Amino acid sequence: MNIAIMGFGVVGSGVAEVFTKNHEMIAEKSLHAPFELKYILDIRDFPDSPYADKMIKDFNLILEDETVGIVVETMGGLHPAYEFVSSLLKAGKSVVTSNKELVAEKGCELLATAKENGVNFLFEASVGGGVPIIRPITQCLAANDISEVAGILNGTTNFILTKMIRENMELADALKLAQKLGYAEKDPTADLDGIDASRKICILASLCFGKHVSPDSVHTEGIRSITLRDVAYAGNAGMVIKLLGAAKKTADGRVLISVSPCLIDQHSQLAGVSDVFNAILVRGDAIGDVVFYGRGAGKLPTASAVVADVIDSAKHTERRRIFGWTDSEPGYVADCAAVPGRFYVRGTMTDGSGAGTATAGMKSVKVLFAENAPADEAAFLVNAPSETWLRKTLQTVGIADPVIMKVTDY
Repeated sequence: MNIAIMGFGVVGSGVAEVFTKNHEMIAEKSLHAPFELKYILDIRDFPDSPYADKMIKDFNLILEDETVGIVVETMGGLHPAYEFVSSLLKAGKSVVTSNKELVAEKGCELLATAKENGVNFLFEASVGGGVPIIRPITQCLAANDISEVAGILNGTTNFILTKMIRENMELADALKLAQKLGYAEKDPTADLDGIDASRKICILASLCFGKHVSPDSVHTEGIRSITLRDVAYAGNAGMVIKLLGAAKKTADGRVLISVSPCLIDQHSQLAGVSDVFNAILVRGDAIGDVVFYGRGAGKLPTASAVVADVIDSAKHTERRRIFGWTDSEPGYVADCAAVPGRFYVRGTMTDGSGAGTATAGMKSVKVLFAENAPADEAAFLVNAPSETWLRKTLQTVGIADPVIMKVTDY
């Protein structure tokens, strides 16, 4: 059996490196001694690459080669990755991918296509990079009724928030440093606006709860509005700010799912996760809380997860890996803004007054303080019947464009 790689970027080149370096061991573990890398598909030229002799630009060479049984997709993006992967599965070839956008948007359909054609569609590297999470959920925690899954799912934003918390660095400066170190892309939109984390929590929620969750249905906020005063207010309350993706089953069988900056207790399991590390908490009825921790991205950590899926797929050439999810019905995703909770609020009083005026009549309020905060700025923690109610109330008392974050128990 041969394999092919589509996309020779950071992850794709890492897959080639790991597969070549550990080839003998990988072949032995996969139960396929003649197990070779035959093609690498990319629109670019790599004349100086040690894999130059394997480079091709015609997808059909892979599609029509009967000796290729497993294809690794590390192209990224939705198109043409979706069309290529769908064609490969229909042609009876298993596919392994690290493409979170592809799995979040088209996972349900591609899993069904794989089932129809007796092949595998595996995607361990699509959520936590090198952090194992897909396989533990589907195998190690299979006996559990999972009620919640949440975590720090984006290393770039976690690095930025870490610098803000520990070094009092402005968000813009922390972003520049992340870009300099290679943690952030030139266009950091997917990270800063929570889009990357949204795709990952969709995959986890779909897998844990059995029904497809589209990124379009997820309440998604990023970290652009977070300031050093928010960090200071949170710190003075014994908390830290983290961008969390979270999904929870409701009593009526629906799911609450969101990506947003949250305040968490500084002694919690997720508070100490710093820099580019990820951590994913899974809450099951038998096991309780378990946390998976490690580097969420990077060339070799992600490649490691991809190659592990290649080995797993090779082991299952005669039978499918049975896991996945079904499509969902309208209304499956509940409205997060309608749920009661405790919230952090920071905003400017339009009449120039302070937090005392802003919180008059509210219950369970804790006013927060930060050094050098403007006199007309109000910051506090408050219990509210819903975020929708809270926003309307804040508008009534005269707080313009407030920053609101949930206080969580993770």
